[in-house]
Amino acid sequence: MSSEPAGEHPAIVDGQHTPRPRLSRERVLRGAIAVAGESGIGSLTIRSLAEHLGTKPMSVYHHVANKSEILDGIVDLVFAEIELPSLEGDWREELRTWADNARRVLARNSWAITLLESRATPGPATLRHHDRIIAVLRGAGFSVELTAHAYALLDSYVYGFALQEAALPFDAENASEVADAIMEPFAPGEYPHLVELALHVVAQPDYDFGNEFGFGIDLILDGLAKALAREAG
Repeated sequence: MSSEPAGEHPAIVDGQHTPRPRLSRERVLRGAIAVAGESGIGSLTIRSLAEHLGTKPMSVYHHVANKSEILDGIVDLVFAEIELPSLEGDWREELRTWADNARRVLARNSWAITLLESRATPGPATLRHHDRIIAVLRGAGFSVELTAHAYALLDSYVYGFALQEAALPFDAENASEVADAIMEPFAPGEYPHLVELALHVVAQPDYDFGNEFGFGIDLILDGLAKALAREAG
């Protein structure tokens, strides 16, 4: 009788049966991230996850109670990838660095963008993340009320930009070609301002929509600095 755990299937390498790594909660969650990254979050089910892991659905249930627990877990893993700002540095520089890092993490995990703020049972990495951003703002002198405004603004900009960036039909390499194709069916002069923007900005060989992120976050931080100064009055 095989000594392999129930639900585990050996891999065959060079004709030899090689036991797969034993299932664990970490491996289940990492597998869920892989499935979501390959096929989208909508494709993630207990069955598709079990197939990816080379096991049976009941084996997955030994480590997670249900899909909701999986979603909680993988959201927490994504938050854990975002580098926390320091409480010792300049608040603007720290939040600028945090925002850039968060955008890069979300670009790698675009399937997670709509999930990050949706979980009713956040994990420890999620809670540490939120608490640290609030701590940076409070340490800079923001009142509780202004901190709430600032945090909502920062969150909506970072996640909103990441969502828009992930949904665009072009990237830095083909922006010009896509812009030309979009405008081609329209008569000259039909949308003059849109054409002007496309020709003078999007169609330029060095255009990268991602560069707009820095302009926006700097504008937000400038505005928050002014709001803080007014509050200190």
